[in-house]
Amino acid sequence: MDTATARRRLGDALVARLATVGSKPHIVPICFALDGDTLYFAIDHKPKRTTDLQRLRNIAANPSVAVLVDHYDDDWSKLWWVRVDGTARVHQAGDESERAFALLAARYSQYRENRPDGPVVAIRIDRLTGWSAS
Repeated sequence: MDTATARRRLGDALVARLATVGSKPHIVPICFALDGDTLYFAIDHKPKRTTDLQRLRNIAANPSVAVLVDHYDDDWSKLWWVRVDGTARVHQAGDESERAFALLAARYSQYRENRPDGPVVAIRIDRLTGWSAS
């Protein structure tokens, strides 16, 4: 898959999986927004068992992350995936957080109705790869 197609498919996707590494791999679904070579997600209001989230602890210890979007179809000729390998930074407040909240609200009505109150994570895209069956 060429880079332009990978970027378009990434930008069109509404959910991704974030992979971080601590003492063991950790993967969670995220809603995200893309801005140039930065991918943003926020810690939102969905119920969580704790505010001390493993993904944030892992990023603090090792900022190397991966983000995956994919498409499955029973017709395997339509399968594809796109992966971002990047470097993550956690922002508690500031201009970059405000920019991220605006981008997220533009994509997700839930964020317009109930702005996330947690930190924002900015992932600098270091590498963008993809694959498709056709």
